[in-house]
Amino acid sequence: MKKTEKKRPVLYYILLGVFGAVFLFSAVYIGYYLVQANQAKQLNSQLQDMKDKVVQLSTEEQPTASEEETTATEETLPVILPEYRALYERNNDLVGWIHIPDTNIDYPVVQSPYEANFYLHRNFDKEYSYGGTLYARETCDVFAPSDNITIYGHRMEKPDGSMFYQLDKFKKQEFWKDHQTFTFDTLYEHHTYQIVCVFKTHGTEGYPYHRFENGTKEQFDEFVSTVKSMEFYETGVTAEYGDKLICLSTCEYSLGDGRFVVVAKRIS
Repeated sequence: MKKTEKKRPVLYYILLGVFGAVFLFSAVYIGYYLVQANQAKQLNSQLQDMKDKVVQLSTEEQPTASEEETTATEETLPVILPEYRALYERNNDLVGWIHIPDTNIDYPVVQSPYEANFYLHRNFDKEYSYGGTLYARETCDVFAPSDNITIYGHRMEKPDGSMFYQLDKFKKQEFWKDHQTFTFDTLYEHHTYQIVCVFKTHGTEGYPYHRFENGTKEQFDEFVSTVKSMEFYETGVTAEYGDKLICLSTCEYSLGDGRFVVVAKRIS
C-alpha cells in the first residue's frame, strides 16, 4: 500500500503535465487558426475594395489604357478590364472573379498552370494561409474557354463560413429557385452563368467531373447526362454541346472524403 501511495503523486504530476501541454498546444493552435482566418478576411476585403472602387467610378473617370498599351494589346491580347488591372499587377496568376448573390462568395480566382494545387493553402499574395484561395484547375483554359472549367475552394465552416462553404445553400431547392445565376468574370470579359445542377460524389472513387475539360459531342453529352443523374433536385436546366460549363467544387463531409459540386453554363 505504501509503495502505491508513493507512486500516485508522481503519476498525478505526470498526467497533469501532459494534459497541461495538450491544453497549451490546443490553445496556441486555435489562436493561430483564428489569427490566420482574420488575416484572410482582411485581405479579401482589401481585394474587394480594390475592385469595387474602380467599378464605382464613372466611365469618364475610369482608368484607361495608354495609347501605346492599347496598340500593343490590340495586336496581342485583349485589354484587361479596369477593375482587375491593379489586382493583376499585384498577382498575375489572377484569371477572374466570382460573385454569387446572397452568399459571401465574392472572391478572386487564380490559376497556377505549372504547379497543381499551388493555392490550396496560399492566399492571393502567395503566402501561407490554411483557407487558401479559389483556384482554377491547372489544365483548364479560362479564357478560350475550355468546355468545362473546374474551380476549387475550401469548405471553411469556421470561423466565418468563408471560401466555398456557402455553396451548401444550393443543397436546398428553395435557395436555388431564387438564385439560379451568378457571375464569373475573366480578366477580359463579364460573364453570367446559369446553374444546371448540384450534386455530390466521393472524392477518390467517385465521378471524376474535374477531368472533363474538352471533348467530342458524345463526351460532352455523357458528362452532362452523368452529373444530371446525380443532382439533388430537378432544375429543368440542361446544357448542349457548344455551351461552356463551370464546376464549383468543395468538400462534402457527409461522404467522408467527398465533393459537393455546382455545375453551371455560361449564358452571357
